[in-house]
Amino acid sequence: MRGATAVSNGAAEPAPRRRRLEPDERRAQILACAIDMFGERPYAAVSTAELAQRAGVARGLINHYFGNKRDLYLAVVHRMVTLPKVDDMVVPTGTDRERVDASVRWLLDTIAEHGNTWVKVTSHEGVGNDPEVQQILDQADDAAAERMLLMVGMADSAHSAQLRALVRAYGGLVKVAGREWIVRGTLRRDEVQALLVDMLMMLVTETMPRIAGGR
Repeated sequence: MRGATAVSNGAAEPAPRRRRLEPDERRAQILACAIDMFGERPYAAVSTAELAQRAGVARGLINHYFGNKRDLYLAVVHRMVTLPKVDDMVVPTGTDRERVDASVRWLLDTIAEHGNTWVKVTSHEGVGNDPEVQQILDQADDAAAERMLLMVGMADSAHSAQLRALVRAYGGLVKVAGREWIVRGTLRRDEVQALLVDMLMMLVTETMPRIAGGR
């Protein structure tokens, strides 16, 4: 019996069977791997063959779900800039300062979720001046501006177009500050929070009322 046991213990373990995923799950798995890879290296250095290996899928499945590499990158861009539905958010209340602080904290949480990939996508480090990428980013900037106005309590202003433009301009600071924090490491998150809160407070309490009043 001892000998039989020894032989049994020395036999090679069978390879674990790969779990069959539903199409949506498989697509999400591939997209998650792509998000990681596009955050690690430049667009040109990402290989769909390597991505398939990392995701544990046949290369043909990437083409099946996403088309070519550019189409996959566009899906990554969409994912990076997609905001949660308004119904899934808690709009902050309280003083202007409390609303602004909560809004910036939410913004930094959103950025931190994917870090390097968010920075690369929003700063055009991917496929360069691709008009389709630019269109996605422009639409995302508009949506983010509307969301921010909602969170700071100014979504119902009669001058919403001008206020959205101000928030889009503020978004440029957000992107640069995100790079300093996530990529360069020159600012800590709490320092970025302080910078963005101060600037947004100035917009909400001084610049926006002045522009709205002047029109």
